[in-house]
Amino acid sequence: MVKQQAEMKKGVAKKVKMTPSEAIVETLVAEGVKEVYGIVGSAFMDMLDLFPTAGIRFLPVRHEQSAAHMADAYTRVSGVAGVVIGQNGPGITNMVTSVAAANQAHTPMVIISPSAGTPTIGWDGFQEADQVSIFSAITKETVRVTHKSRVADCLRTAFRIAYAERGPVLYDIPRDLFYGELEDQILQPHQYRVDSRGSGDPVLTKQAVELLKHAQNPVIISGRGAVDADGVDTVVKIAEHLTIPVAVSYMHNDAFPADHPLAVGPIGYMGAKSAMNTLKKADVVLAIGTRLSVFGTLPCYDIDYFPKTAKIIQVDINPRNIARTHPVEVGIIGDAKATSDEIYKQLKEAVPNPEKKQKRLEDVSKEKAAWEKELVDLAMEDGSPINPRRALLELTKVLPDNTIISTDIGNVSSTANAYLRFNQTRRHIAALTFGNTGFAYPAALGAQLAEPDAPVVAIIGDGAWGMSLHEVSTAVEQNIPVIACVFNNRSWAAEKKNQVDYYDNRFIGSNIQAPEFAEVAKSMGALGYTIEKPEDIGPVVKEVLEKRQPAVLNIYVDGTQLAPPFRRDALQLPTRFLDKYKHLDYETWGSDKN
Repeated sequence: MVKQQAEMKKGVAKKVKMTPSEAIVETLVAEGVKEVYGIVGSAFMDMLDLFPTAGIRFLPVRHEQSAAHMADAYTRVSGVAGVVIGQNGPGITNMVTSVAAANQAHTPMVIISPSAGTPTIGWDGFQEADQVSIFSAITKETVRVTHKSRVADCLRTAFRIAYAERGPVLYDIPRDLFYGELEDQILQPHQYRVDSRGSGDPVLTKQAVELLKHAQNPVIISGRGAVDADGVDTVVKIAEHLTIPVAVSYMHNDAFPADHPLAVGPIGYMGAKSAMNTLKKADVVLAIGTRLSVFGTLPCYDIDYFPKTAKIIQVDINPRNIARTHPVEVGIIGDAKATSDEIYKQLKEAVPNPEKKQKRLEDVSKEKAAWEKELVDLAMEDGSPINPRRALLELTKVLPDNTIISTDIGNVSSTANAYLRFNQTRRHIAALTFGNTGFAYPAALGAQLAEPDAPVVAIIGDGAWGMSLHEVSTAVEQNIPVIACVFNNRSWAAEKKNQVDYYDNRFIGSNIQAPEFAEVAKSMGALGYTIEKPEDIGPVVKEVLEKRQPAVLNIYVDGTQLAPPFRRDALQLPTRFLDKYKHLDYETWGSDKN
């Protein structure tokens, strides 16, 4: 194997005898995989035994769902496809939720999925499940290893599709195929997959430039595609050249520097009114690296902001995303950076000496100032014990500029969208549109592993914390100094808000009783703090940042100060026809009830 590796460095790869486990691990090494997440299992132990020598760190979690959330965030920060593994059957099926989340987040990932051994397939043996069928709808592809000689080839295929289609791929291998011997060569990634995507159709690029050149009120929406392609700097150049305001897509607040004079903030639920008020006036929209999702463009704050008559230029690497949700004038299939570079190049030729649009700058400045004042005013309203907005405000004040922040799904976590500002890319790791709770903390662990020197903070509600607090043991064991900020309002507050607005304050299943989370954290070996005053948040965060240890901040916030309903588009006031339930009908609200 040493000889083969030396030959590979010279650009020569010959077939050599190896075991299937060795072929798999060497392919992982060639792909630059440094960590694999999961829980130890007999199905893949032969391969696992090779990891330390290969230089691959196995990160044992407490629940397999956490593994794929960690890998998801690791990929978003590092750009390297995350790899997870688990025992066949329940170990792999425990990852369904987190793999589905990664799929909707367009995160390249490979799930090494040991399955029942070939001699016993179909006998309903111990820990047997049809994992390929289970994962087929939540991955970009399922790749089955049909013979031990194909293990490396199939794994290469899994990585090729994961990167090309931007999502998870299941690599299913019967557990007996880790053993035996084969002859194969270990290829380098450039020999079996291409990362360069090009800048799209030049004719369409020219049309896009003409639209931008003549636009009266152009607006750019920058999305995760711009982040993943390292294209945000070019988005900045386009914006500055024509003085175009820039919004960021839903929960991708790191897709444009927030301190830039042309930045107007995020769109989507609990985004920025400054972005929405700017976007609704647009006559041309340049959407770079965003699929313009339905949920991410819904009205918010009673502002129906997404323009109905604007001419949309949409740039996306995936042709399935072009005009999927909004009709476009120009759709360009291309890499976000390469396409942005070409648009910028042509813009400089078409408009060599553009006039600085001072009024646009002034309008952006006014919108941002008004929104900032509203956010601070809302935060400074008294709460009992703490207004959740005040807690978010105090938290963001003290975090260093390079902090990575992961956010969960929930009332406070979603409100954070309005308060989170980033000036660097790959800083905002959100649960996005799959919307599962329990995402933020394991994601923060993965993000910290991808960038060990950066501060990493997870924003989590107490409901979601119940699904992820077990991973504090992982953080302590592996010395991962993530700060978990648990916003504790003793409820599933997003659902509670629905019960306030739509079910006459009938709280069924939405109130939570829980232990003192700070004390639980201490018992697990982490730092633990209970916070009941807003002025204590800053000093505690600063102290924890200096200590660089796993920490849990149990921040008690007011459970009556809630954001608007999360799914107003899908909720209705209740009607009841049976006499037995008539008292629950919305038309009876306010009447005397027995």
